[in-house]
Amino acid sequence: MEEYTLPLPLITTLSKVFWDGCNENKLLYQHCQDCGRVIFFPKYLCPDCMGHNLEWLESKGKGAIDTFTVTYEGAPPAFMGVTPYCVAIIRMDEGYRMMSNIVDCDYETLECEMPVEVVFQRVTEEITLPKFRPVESRG
Repeated sequence: MEEYTLPLPLITTLSKVFWDGCNENKLLYQHCQDCGRVIFFPKYLCPDCMGHNLEWLESKGKGAIDTFTVTYEGAPPAFMGVTPYCVAIIRMDEGYRMMSNIVDCDYETLECEMPVEVVFQRVTEEITLPKFRPVESRG
């Protein structure tokens, strides 16, 4: 495995289930069993009903680009060697939004509402990052 030199996520007690899922190529999110709220990023309480009855569910890994930006230059020092790169807000089919990178595409073809699917990139023995790539159809 090539040495990964970019910043890594901080894994906390709360987010460990999410990152463990990514290591198994599963994109997980929370669901409140009391009020039905879909929750992402991991929380201890439901932000709607303040309930503790949260469960982890596996996402199908499909969504659409809500908004995005492509950085060609002027990146923070840690990211200077990997430009261009794309950061997007993905609206997942299950109803939550998450921020991630768009990969495996020509950035000039990206547009809002474009369908995307998750791909997993193992960057260290302990960390696998969820990223997204455009898909041809939503079948």
